[in-house]
Amino acid sequence: MDGELLTWLFLIGGIILLLLEMVLPGGVALILGLSGLGIGILRWFGLLADPFTAAMVWLLSSVALTILIRPLIKKYFAGDISFKYADEDYEAMDQVVDVVEPINDIDNSGRIRYQGITWQARTIEGDIPAGAQVRIKYRDNTTWIVEAVDIIDSPKRKLKDSNSS
Repeated sequence: MDGELLTWLFLIGGIILLLLEMVLPGGVALILGLSGLGIGILRWFGLLADPFTAAMVWLLSSVALTILIRPLIKKYFAGDISFKYADEDYEAMDQVVDVVEPINDIDNSGRIRYQGITWQARTIEGDIPAGAQVRIKYRDNTTWIVEAVDIIDSPKRKLKDSNSS
């Protein structure tokens, strides 16, 4: 390969990688582009005449820049990250729901209404009649494990008490 052609490949390849970084940000194309541009400039001034040496210096400089600069790029130029827990159990915990069918701590025959759907439910201890309110604690397979809500804690009860005054 002609020495001048390799120099132009490094220069043009470095510029293309730098432009590619604007389209697909991530830092890798930036690092490879800077390395390629640097090697192309060194070859332009005749400091890296041997093609094998130029390729090795580009490879080593790319690795070195990745190790040294990429953590800084990720730290200071990180994109916006947002997430939401997809675990519906986490969202259901401590929700106060209505009892549709009486719940006991023996079997899964009771039912609660949660998010507009009735679900199997079992109490931690004791029996809870239909029409009462319970707090969801966790889920065991498809059965919600619930506990009775104190009458004082009940939001509907507080609302009724304040309206009757």
